[in-house]
Amino acid sequence: MKYLALANLCFLLCFPASSIGQQWPSKPIRIVVPWPPAGAIDILARGLSDRLSKRWAQPVVVENKVGAASIIGAELVAKSPSDGYVLMLTSDATVTGNFFLFKKLPYDPIKDFTPITQLVEVPQLLIISASTGVGTVKQLVDQSKRMVLNYASWGSGTAPHLFFETLKAQSGASIQHVPYKGPADVVRAIGAGEIQMSLASAATWYGLISSGKARAVAVTHSQRLPNMPEVATLTEQGYGDTDPNSWLGLLGPAAIPRNVVQKIHSDIESIFLEPEFREKQLQARGLVPVASNAEGFTAFIARDLKLKERLIRTSGATAE
Repeated sequence: MKYLALANLCFLLCFPASSIGQQWPSKPIRIVVPWPPAGAIDILARGLSDRLSKRWAQPVVVENKVGAASIIGAELVAKSPSDGYVLMLTSDATVTGNFFLFKKLPYDPIKDFTPITQLVEVPQLLIISASTGVGTVKQLVDQSKRMVLNYASWGSGTAPHLFFETLKAQSGASIQHVPYKGPADVVRAIGAGEIQMSLASAATWYGLISSGKARAVAVTHSQRLPNMPEVATLTEQGYGDTDPNSWLGLLGPAAIPRNVVQKIHSDIESIFLEPEFREKQLQARGLVPVASNAEGFTAFIARDLKLKERLIRTSGATAE
């Protein structure tokens, strides 16, 4: 309840009325992505920036501000002016995961940001090197007890880190964490046989799976993926409590005027309804569109904070 109460207070304080929205935007907008280029977050940000630039008749520039498990980029946005010209497109790790992983953050995920919209849910595929012969989560756990398996992530609090540490805590699996800089590095490492397994959005793994170098073992979503119906969900395999609930959202500094927030959300919602964007930018990449409004996103963040607290405490995951 404490997270929901704080979120509700933030919602009332973070969206002041203003006349700024009557002229907004009148200059270029920056979308900060606190993660490396070429991943699902960066690709979605660039697809959106192209559409928004045309709608707003202003440049919408994507900037990758990478480092410290996304903290560097998030701090930059939190300390930016509250006029809607600096936004952040990021994952749950930045907003709800880091809150419990780091003893001290240079920003407060509830008080220092204006939630604008939860953009998408991100079903994750658990993939493992084909050389292991593993085809289910149970087989993965059993094999790890005979020989130590390594998994890759791109930092503390990211979906693969939370998932595998929770799986290890709940099942007794013998698996070791090997961090990489980003998803592209993980794909290369698994393809080269440096690492056995990881977890990421479906689009990240299509090339590896089609090449036969890796196989999908499970999907972290309530339903199977339409384009990969043969891959069972974690819940179907008895491991639903390990789902890290991955998502991407758009936020800005605290106290962005309500009319600016509403305009940004309304325009993104319209873009998500465009058949071409929906098919090529979302469905083809395994992303599930949400496009919630600010109030809905604020309440969702409060619920996700509770989930991440449980997962991180269960897994014993810490910042590294």
